[in-house]
Amino acid sequence: MAPGENTLGGRASTSRRSFVKALGKAGAVLPTLTALSRLGFAEDAAANYANAAIDWKQFAGQTITLSGAIHPWSNAITPLLPEFTKLTGITVDPDFQLETTFMGAVPIKLARGSITPDVFMFTTYGQGISAGWLEPLSAYYSNKSLIDLSWYDESDLLKTARAFPLWTDGERYAMPITSEAMTLFINKDALAAKGLPIPQTFEELLATAKAIKTNDMSGIAMRAQASFNSCPPALGFVFSYGGALVKDNKAAFASPEAIAAVEMYGQLLSQAGPYGAGSYEWYHVLDDFLQGRTAMAIDSSNFATDISNPAKSRVASQAGYAAFPHLPGRTPVPFMSHWQACINSKSKNKRAAFLFLAWATSKPTSLKTAAAGLATTRVSAWSSDGFKKAFGAQAAEAALSNLQNADVDRAKAALFHPQSKLILDAFMIGVNEVVNGATPAKAAMIAAAEKANAAIRG
Repeated sequence: MAPGENTLGGRASTSRRSFVKALGKAGAVLPTLTALSRLGFAEDAAANYANAAIDWKQFAGQTITLSGAIHPWSNAITPLLPEFTKLTGITVDPDFQLETTFMGAVPIKLARGSITPDVFMFTTYGQGISAGWLEPLSAYYSNKSLIDLSWYDESDLLKTARAFPLWTDGERYAMPITSEAMTLFINKDALAAKGLPIPQTFEELLATAKAIKTNDMSGIAMRAQASFNSCPPALGFVFSYGGALVKDNKAAFASPEAIAAVEMYGQLLSQAGPYGAGSYEWYHVLDDFLQGRTAMAIDSSNFATDISNPAKSRVASQAGYAAFPHLPGRTPVPFMSHWQACINSKSKNKRAAFLFLAWATSKPTSLKTAAAGLATTRVSAWSSDGFKKAFGAQAAEAALSNLQNADVDRAKAALFHPQSKLILDAFMIGVNEVVNGATPAKAAMIAAAEKANAAIRG
């Protein structure tokens, strides 16, 4: 299929048939149109929760603290918190911070044995589980007074969302709250001005980015800061080249595959990236694309909510969404993840906290957050008209395609390792050196892997 014919990047709209096919590949049984309409906003919201065999008022009067990053999920769930309080009598005290601030602060609080926050967003699962910070949740799932599994309907969760929370012993320590995969964003007008098709392979991406770069517009923007929070796009390169971040409990990014991937990443940003690319985090990437300062970007599929919003984006009408690039003859393997929410093992309100998580990730709540543009974990929400309108049907199809191509096991091997932050930090320090031209990819990755493995052994 020619690039211009690809529904993930070429057409401005997507067919219901192709979108349904992508949802099916994502691993869940699709609701019928009749079922979806029953779950629509026209139905009384209270009735949706009343259908659950749960005493929603059993913890009335309690207060739980909710902590996390300023993020599409926090933006979508915060306006709904008064509804939860009305339903349950539980007050939720939210505390959302800039992502880097939050991710630095929450491990310190948990390590000190703080009883708050009760519920928090989390990513370094291996560290949290090994340290005993996260409350095991399987017993809560089997408690019929806390959750009605028939009403909750886990079969409606995307396949990756069902697999992601499971630890090696089968225990669950978190509930997934979002779905995202690394996606290629295209300024279609910028490519059309040069007569260029949407790149599909990494070599095509490099050639396109170099050809389209001007004094006013970079060819491509991606994260490259020397910290673990910047790793997702680069990990997609490593995975797509056949490499892994962690293998056999060791840092594995000194492999020939990972070195080749990082070399390509460095070439893209050093030859066609923005000025100061080595300092870029996700918000720099997003802002550059929104303002038309870059022709292409690779980052979280959740960017689509802002990109498609004319109030925030100068390129809303000319933005395209495409599959992650790949090597010739091979399938792309973008990095994917689910932000998850956990319960503090020291919390004094664990059952009320679990009730909140069940409510926040339920079908009716997910339909509401999806209508605000949140990429939830539920098939029924992804296929809703509200989500496709807010997120964009083409963007949703691209995100689903990238999710279904992702490798959950390789992503979990990186994120669930007890020393994940140390390993990811070492990896991104090496990537940053390559992007800045300080060190060749081979030397940078060998040194970074040796540093990470020495720390793991220590």
